[in-house]
Amino acid sequence: MENKEAKLKEYARLLIEVGLNLQKGQTLMLSSPVECADFALLCADAAYDVGCREVVPDLFDMRLIREKYLRAADEIFDEFPEWKRHFETDYAEAGAASLSVGGYDPEILSGVDPDRLTRADRASEKPLERSRHLYMANIVPWCIASLPVPAWAKKVFPGCPEEEAMEKLWDAIFAAVRITGDGKAVERWKEHLAVMEARKNRLNALRFKSLHYTNSLGTDLTVELPEGHLWAAGTSVTPKGQVFVANMPTEEIFTAPLKTGVNGVVYAALPLSDSGNIIDGFHFVVKDGRIVEYHAEKGEEFLRHAVEVDENASYFGEVALVPYDSVISNMGILFYGSLFDENARCHLAFGDAYPECIEGGQDMSQEELQAHGLNHSIQHCDFMIGTADLSIIGTTHEGEEIPVFVNGNFAL
Repeated sequence: MENKEAKLKEYARLLIEVGLNLQKGQTLMLSSPVECADFALLCADAAYDVGCREVVPDLFDMRLIREKYLRAADEIFDEFPEWKRHFETDYAEAGAASLSVGGYDPEILSGVDPDRLTRADRASEKPLERSRHLYMANIVPWCIASLPVPAWAKKVFPGCPEEEAMEKLWDAIFAAVRITGDGKAVERWKEHLAVMEARKNRLNALRFKSLHYTNSLGTDLTVELPEGHLWAAGTSVTPKGQVFVANMPTEEIFTAPLKTGVNGVVYAALPLSDSGNIIDGFHFVVKDGRIVEYHAEKGEEFLRHAVEVDENASYFGEVALVPYDSVISNMGILFYGSLFDENARCHLAFGDAYPECIEGGQDMSQEELQAHGLNHSIQHCDFMIGTADLSIIGTTHEGEEIPVFVNGNFAL
């Protein structure tokens, strides 16, 4: 790949300077699989270049995690280490930024007992409640980005030799984050974020009461939006005014649905990689906000884990608009990873809602957020529903119907 070293350094700078907008004297929590440690080092270098106080590494190996789920003593999946609670919470409480980089085999946990996954997630609920809130409410900046690893690359480009698959995935990731090797990615991101901001403002001005989704897959879903809902796009802001981009890439404009206001049926348009397994050919039947029925052609037991991990996981927390004709979608690549696939298609998420999606949400307690109609769960699982023929009709509080999407793309 031409100028790969320069592109890697530009990518690292982009994540630190735009993704996190890391401030002088701020601590950075840096999470990465061991396979991506070389790039993590570039990120650390970029962080120290802008005056980072300390880079705190959190390296892991998904192969060891797989062995744990397969072979560890059964009782540990009902426990959560106290040291890990402190590690996750104390740095966040102190205002540390969080950067997660890397990739992994989308089926790395294939064959694992889904009951162990469910119990482990439930065991983390109370210990990590505070740290989850600090990040979900954008109290501290965070950013997620992906890197190729061989197992992932071979899944995305089956039949290609490993080296070729890795190069193709690198090319796709660089294109998705607008890195071409000319050193102007920051300028391109500013232009991209400005376009998203303008469209977000248009949606906020319309103050829709509900959205109605239909397409040829069989989706026929009405999503009611809560009073005072806000659309978000591209950038988020901490209470201290630190602007950051939580997902790189990002193409979505999103808000929160009313917890009890989703009704109908919705079909997934792409496979879902969740908890190290592939779930495919699935749909949900939804009544009064709750998923009351679900079916999957593949991985239904893992879909059950996702939907039933806690009592509110079966309610929705996000509705996101992404044009079918977008940078990532036009690549024609199924990434088997939500960070990219969710930015190629319109999607929904069941589980937790983002506090920034309601007026004054950052300053609200969980009880107040729920009183305003937002869902709360340890789950937040995005799945893709966008198609080339997707129609979304918005209805205002005055009863006016306005096309939001026509044939898979924005009509506004």
